[in-house]
Formats: sequence, structure tokens, C-alpha cells
Amino acid sequence: MPAKEADQEFVEYIVKQLVTSPEKVETTRKIDELGVLVELVVDREDMGVVIGKEGKTAKAIRTLLRVMGARNDARINLKIVEPDGEYKKAEQGNDNNTEKEVEDEIETEPKEEEKKDEAPMADLEL
Repeated sequence: MPAKEADQEFVEYIVKQLVTSPEKVETTRKIDELGVLVELVVDREDMGVVIGKEGKTAKAIRTLLRVMGARNDARINLKIVEPDGEYKKAEQGNDNNTEKEVEDEIETEPKEEEKKDEAPMADLEL
């Protein structure tokens, strides 16, 4: 395993102090024509803490990385990798349904609550 660079260690150190599962924090470092890309993977429950309200925590970490890169004449970017979500798991769970079953689920009758909501609208004249 190659030695970790200072920017990669810096991100890991900061994020491990914030999260509840520091053992699940992983970083990878890639270099391309745009500069250095540090990819961060954290536990699903810790995503909110790492991103912060309105993305402020993630923005602060990116700002610190930009400063670190400026000191070394490099452009450093941070990408927070989204863990496999429930959406993907739900899609995989529906593989057993046939196309007809899926169509039947889509074309079900509206619930009585929805029917009640439509009735007052029918009384309106245009």
C-alpha cells in the first residue's frame, strides 16, 4: 500500500474527529490534468455530519484543502463519495417483479383520500 500524502492524511484526520464511525473513513488520491482529487468515503450515518448544514462543513474542508494546495502550488479538490443508497437496494429488490406487476402497481385506483380531494375541484367553474 503506497504511503499517504499530506493532503490525504489531513482530510482523514479532520473527518475522523467529526464522525461516529472513524474506522469506516477511507480516502483515495488521484492526480489528473485538473490537479489532485481526494475522494472521501464515510459511513452512511455520518454523511450528514461530514456535509454539515447547507454543506458548510464540506465547504470548510474544501477551503482548507485549497489553502494547503496553494502553499504547494497544487490544486486539491475533495469529492465526498455517496455510499450505496436505499434507492439502489430497492431497485434490486424489485427485480423479481414482472413488467406486468409493475404496470399494475402504477395503474392502481386512487385512494379514497385522493378522491375526496378531487371532489371540491369539480365544483369550480372556469
